[in-house]
Amino acid sequence: MDDESIRQAIFYHETTKHNYHRYARGPGYLDWSNQPDPFRRFSGAPVFYLPAIVADESPPYREIFRPGAIPPEPLTAYTVSRFLELSLAVSAWKQAGDVRWALRSNPSSGNLHPTEGYLVLPSVEGFDAGPGVYHYCAREHALERRAGFSEETWSGLTRGFPPGTFLAGLTSIHWREAWKYGERAFRYCQHDVGHALAAYRVASAILGWNAVLLEEMDDPGLSRLFGIDREADFQGAEREHPDLVCAVFPNTARAEIPLGLDPAVLSQIAEEEWAGRANRLSHDARAWDIIDAVARATWKSGGTVSLKSPRQSARETPGLCEGMSSARSERVTARQIVRQRRSAVAFDGTTHIDASEFYRILSHAAPSISPIVPWDAIAWPPRVHFCLFVHRARGLPPGLYFLVRDLEKLGRLKSAFKLEFAWQEPDGCPAGLGLYLLQKGDFRGLAAQVSCTQDIAGDGAFSLGMIAEFSASLEEYGAWFYRRLFWESGMAGQALYLAAEEAGVRGTGIGCYFDDPVHQILGIEGNAFQSLYHFTVGGPVEDDRLTTLPAYPWSR
Repeated sequence: MDDESIRQAIFYHETTKHNYHRYARGPGYLDWSNQPDPFRRFSGAPVFYLPAIVADESPPYREIFRPGAIPPEPLTAYTVSRFLELSLAVSAWKQAGDVRWALRSNPSSGNLHPTEGYLVLPSVEGFDAGPGVYHYCAREHALERRAGFSEETWSGLTRGFPPGTFLAGLTSIHWREAWKYGERAFRYCQHDVGHALAAYRVASAILGWNAVLLEEMDDPGLSRLFGIDREADFQGAEREHPDLVCAVFPNTARAEIPLGLDPAVLSQIAEEEWAGRANRLSHDARAWDIIDAVARATWKSGGTVSLKSPRQSARETPGLCEGMSSARSERVTARQIVRQRRSAVAFDGTTHIDASEFYRILSHAAPSISPIVPWDAIAWPPRVHFCLFVHRARGLPPGLYFLVRDLEKLGRLKSAFKLEFAWQEPDGCPAGLGLYLLQKGDFRGLAAQVSCTQDIAGDGAFSLGMIAEFSASLEEYGAWFYRRLFWESGMAGQALYLAAEEAGVRGTGIGCYFDDPVHQILGIEGNAFQSLYHFTVGGPVEDDRLTTLPAYPWSR
């Protein structure tokens, strides 16, 4: 990746980080927050409805963090249905008067859901469609078959992978975010990819499977695999941008797997007969040149820096959160946590959490401690850390804290921040968590101020800003890693969402924030570190004017 692409990625980040007031609403825009994905993304493609999920067969939520604790389920149509229900499906409908909108298992910026899900499946028991490439339709919980291929082709595609493997991929439709958020849409789409990647990993863990990002895949290869480079199939419709593909396989399989797919087999699949043409989402789609420019600048092509396998880089120490389970976590199931996850719209400003719960929530986002779900899905070491505004945690003084998610970076962070910070480990903090008190005080007003003056950041038990190792990451890997910094932030957001639900509180991501004031609080200068995503956790205020409806007919 050349230096010019890196400069473009940094320029985009610097010039779009403050445009919170800019919107892309045209005279005939469609509010996709109130409309789930159209059922038929690809008109003319064969449709296969997935089996209904009528019972909760999932283990306790805490069990998914214990390696080997959950025996792998066989790969069947029913378990594929469960996998998608726990990752990308509709989780409920909300209604206010005549307005009705869907909630999903994977969170999304503005509930706009630019992320599309794809599966590449072998022959599966109970599913007579055969090997092929499938697009997931969340509204109907069904698969559209884009292309079929032979058993021989499937064997070539997955050579070196264990039996029971299938592939799960993600793409983005930038317009779904851009109509509302303008230039910031590209970054929000990347947050959502991270949310969905973590959702894939959690869903696989619930079923006794692993999910590993195939980091050696480049964007042209992903485009061929999912058929999104087929010009005729997208004529007149919004295009999809390739994001990633994961290998999903039983957790009893050997640790080492390939991190790429054979280009010759991908080319063979591209020559198969494909079905369906993409539907147009909006008749008033507006071009955003800056989004197209940064998408080109961060395009991952062949010959990029390879990353280590997650299985090679993961530590074998027991996870911190394993030893911090509560009475609630002993009985609540993983499916309950995933399906009840919501983004809070307001906090009560009074709910406190115990310091032990605070530590346990943070432990879910601390991959330096152990190979904990979902962090064993990715190959790179942590590049994102947390600046925390702690308001209401019993046993902890209110103040400004910092979570160092890779303790090898502690010295570098200290040297980059204000000299007067204390860097004191709180009393009772579990060893190895990497949490430090920087400064005591009431930061509620400041937390709200730096999150675009949103009260929710000061009314919760705590809020945080995710601080990325920015310029060094781009220089080491290339501009394509810009997207992965946001993926890591989105994964952290999803981990915090679920951990908050398990603790009996609620979280919400905050995509609108002021970078420079956050940097001033910490004393950051230049592009070495950048704020990428904010998040807050607290006691939610429920809106009793809203009616909650079941996700699917069988959910009743």
